[in-house]
Amino acid sequence: MTSRPHVMIVEDNYLLLDALTAVCEQHGVGVVAASSGEAALTLLRQRGAAIDWLLTDISLPGLVDGWSVAQAYRAIHPDRPVIYASAGERRERSPVSRSLFLQKPLRTREIVEIARMMAQTTARAPMEAAG
Repeated sequence: MTSRPHVMIVEDNYLLLDALTAVCEQHGVGVVAASSGEAALTLLRQRGAAIDWLLTDISLPGLVDGWSVAQAYRAIHPDRPVIYASAGERRERSPVSRSLFLQKPLRTREIVEIARMMAQTTARAPMEAAG
């Protein structure tokens, strides 16, 4: 894997997914995009070792929500960063440890800050930027 960090973005709102992808790529972060939890789990099985960050919406269409995606990601990478996003309140489940929670709607400033934080991170030390 190159030193360029990679994020998996799981978001069912295609406009937001495109905006997040564009900003991350502008900051040198590679993106693996999924619009459902089921697609995210498939991509994690295929490419999970190469993903340094996970940014997931909590409420996703289908049977697999963002909580489940985060658990699957953490099974591969126990100490890597997870960023949750939701338009609602934090739900009944707790975020995985050492994670961030963002309230939707996301502001452009927040998206840029997240992309910068990820860009400063390498696969060798992803938690240094996340604190």
